[in-house]
Amino acid sequence: MKKILIGTAVLMNISLAAQDSTVNLTLSGYAEAYYTYDFNKPADNNRPGFIYSHNRHNEFNLNLGFLRVNYTAERVRANIALAAGTYMNANYAAEPGVLKNVFEANASIKISKKKNLWIDAGIMPSHIGFESAVSKDCWNLTRSILADNTPYFEAGAKISYTTDDGKWFFSGMALNGWQRITRVRGNSLMSWGTQIQFKPSSKVLLNYGTFIGTDKPDSTRLSRFFHNIYGIFNVTDKFGIIANVDIGSEEKTPGGSDKNIWYSPALILRYAFNGKLAIAGRVEHYNDKNEVIITTASPNGFQTTGFSLNIDHSPFKNVVVRLEIRNLSSKDKIFLKPSGTTESNTFFTSSIAVSL
Repeated sequence: MKKILIGTAVLMNISLAAQDSTVNLTLSGYAEAYYTYDFNKPADNNRPGFIYSHNRHNEFNLNLGFLRVNYTAERVRANIALAAGTYMNANYAAEPGVLKNVFEANASIKISKKKNLWIDAGIMPSHIGFESAVSKDCWNLTRSILADNTPYFEAGAKISYTTDDGKWFFSGMALNGWQRITRVRGNSLMSWGTQIQFKPSSKVLLNYGTFIGTDKPDSTRLSRFFHNIYGIFNVTDKFGIIANVDIGSEEKTPGGSDKNIWYSPALILRYAFNGKLAIAGRVEHYNDKNEVIITTASPNGFQTTGFSLNIDHSPFKNVVVRLEIRNLSSKDKIFLKPSGTTESNTFFTSSIAVSL
């Protein structure tokens, strides 16, 4: 057992090397503390309901902290991570008991001796989107509207295959629902997902993912079909681009042919001055005028455009200190403030993220 003392944090890296040198057991962790100031000054200190990360105003808090145990062998792997923070409170609110704190718990087996063909089952990171719950791994400090309103995690089973040259990845999933560990009460059907990724070079990744299913009980079932398309382009060693578009449709009435459509494009540009300093800007739009995903009860539904700019400093390899200014502008007055409602919401967020 090796222990490294960093300030008041203790990092334990456990490595088991049995007769099979491919067996490894590691303990890792992550913590992100943040402070957000919302210029609309919400009375209850809660950010708008469609924001699920960094969602507390004018207080220092923990967005996400977790400890993970990972086991890997030649043809077997497993993960379990327990977590806390405002991210967990918001995204796991529908889960019962101890499941509210299970960030990840899954087991996998490689079913082919020669090919990279795996079956995974349990609670896993979502196959939808280029942003994860771990802010340190994302280009922007806060999550985009589209990331906050698509699954961060999923529970189910998947089969995946990566070609020998590593350029193509294919996956199919049977899921408990749209960001669900426990299925919706009264729902008798599984949901489904697919993902295809293509890496023509080390600088380009192209992705197409889908979700097919429902997030409602059988008595009011509305079928949902969702597409997630994005590309990550590292144009140079310092400059990168992410372009994304999400398009979803859901039945207006059970079994009906009419659909409610929502969509969300986003563009992110990032420039790294060196290994320690970088900036990133994001422009995004979320159009859900029929309020399938985000409910506001406003005349034009949820139609919001956002801009953000963040600066990142990494004084050490495992630490990122970040500052972001962000503005959201809606077609209707959907943002609350003490004097009433407004079409605009400006806020800044700062954070310190440490991976162990």
